Amino acid sequence: LFYSCWHDSLVNYGVTDNGIAVIELISDSDGKQLVEGKTPVNTYTREMWEDIDQAILNARFDGDVSVILMTGHGEKFFSAGASINYLNSLTPRYKYFFCLHANETLSRLEQTPKLVIAALNGHTVGGGLEIAMAADIRIARKNSGKVGLPEINLGVLAGTGGTARLTRLIGKAKALEMMVTGELMSFEDAHGCNLINHIWEGTAEDFRRDILDWCSQFTLPNKAVKAVGNIKRSCQTGPEIPFEYHLALERELQAALFNSSDAKEGIAAYVEKRVANFTGQ
Repeated sequence: LFYSCWHDSLVNYGVTDNGIAVIELISDSDGKQLVEGKTPVNTYTREMWEDIDQAILNARFDGDVSVILMTGHGEKFFSAGASINYLNSLTPRYKYFFCLHANETLSRLEQTPKLVIAALNGHTVGGGLEIAMAADIRIARKNSGKVGLPEINLGVLAGTGGTARLTRLIGKAKALEMMVTGELMSFEDAHGCNLINHIWEGTAEDFRRDILDWCSQFTLPNKAVKAVGNIKRSCQTGPEIPFEYHLALERELQAALFNSSDAKEGIAAYVEKRVANFTGQ
């Protein structure tokens, strides 16, 4: 995979030949550009959020992209969240806008009608977990790290969507306990409460290759990407509105798909007992 070279970027961005946009976080513990000898902790600053935002927009507007894959550089961290040294240098008002920008960026990721996969290649804590929770599916490498929202130990809460998304994903009681204790959870325990979808064994190199292979099933011509986008829209928006409204939204999304070329191809392929060749139209 060839990554685009962005000047002074804290994100590596590249697109595979089959339409998988890879967004890789890469920084040191201060959220600065990684230099030789430093561990890629992949912490973020305002500058990294701007790079993430731009990468999401690139993937959203690229007609050849069907899937967005979020991951971290190296083998130890997906992301450790915000750089504490960076946060310590900010005024309370600046911190508020910092959180607001992060909220807007992750909302943009959630609202993009393309499947988003988070590949947890290492520890995924604090803001790192908040990023991962904005993905549609989370897959972790076995024995490579833990997850958690330990912000309570700093006297604050997980303010980049952490309390909102964790509660929706694993339920109020478990989410509240996890956040007020600040305890980190193994990938296996996170899988047990449906915070992580899958755990895969293998080396870091194997994990990256297997993730890209797995994501390929959601690209053209294998999947009707409009249908994927509409399923995501219904699952994202529906639970936040009354049930009858959700059913109405579902019908409208289905009606739009009935008029698509891919729906005609899918039905024809089923009748003719052949593999569908979807075009995204």
